[in-house]
Amino acid sequence: MKQNTTSTERIKEYVINNAAGTNNFQIDESTLLFEEGLFDSMGFMALIAFLQEEYNIQANDDELVVENFESINAIVTYVNKKLSA
Repeated sequence: MKQNTTSTERIKEYVINNAAGTNNFQIDESTLLFEEGLFDSMGFMALIAFLQEEYNIQANDDELVVENFESINAIVTYVNKKLSA
């Protein structure tokens, strides 16, 4: 993880750089990523791979639910739970 960068900033940076159609789209921490069409199933798998590499966490099958990944806030909460486990 980059030094001096919070999880929220790093995850938001990833989403902005990798989500579909974010060029003219205002995104914040509560934007519903899937409802807005910013991620599809392939984008979701890439997001999971990024989180695993960036934070050295392993997602369990039962954790791969929309509630954990629907927004930047939800992703940060999920990552923090994994890191504190």
